[in-house]
Parts: sequence; structure tokens; C-alpha cells
Amino acid sequence: MGGVSIWHWIVVGVIVMLLFGRGKVSELMGDVAKGIKSFKKGMAEDDTPPPPAQQPADPKVIDQTASPQPAKAETKA
Repeated sequence: MGGVSIWHWIVVGVIVMLLFGRGKVSELMGDVAKGIKSFKKGMAEDDTPPPPAQQPADPKVIDQTASPQPAKAETKA
């Protein structure tokens, strides 16, 4: 009493097969397998480092040696 034997699991399996049918059980197992594959793929993608950001092709050079000229105010007449 209290021990679960192989016969108990066989009876439970037969009842599950009768309730859900063979198609539902195989479909459920296929969905579980797809979920596991998706999980493994997601974990593998997390391990790869992100690609480096691209540098601009032509960086602009700012000449800081020239003295800035004051802006001229425009007047309308």
C-alpha cells in the first residue's frame, strides 16, 4: 500500500489515451518538442555577442584652431 507500481502507470496511461485519443497525445508531444527546440535556440542566440555598431564612413573634422567669427545680424528695411 502506498507504493506505485508499473501497473498503476500503465492503467493511468490507458485512461489518458482513452480520454484524449492517440492524435491529441502525439500532437501535444510535438508541441512540447517544438517548445524545447525554440528554448534551446533562444539560449544559443543569447550567448553570441551583439554585432559592433557601425562607424560613420566619413567622419567630419572640426578645426578648432581658427577663431570663431561673430554672426552678422540681418536687418530688414
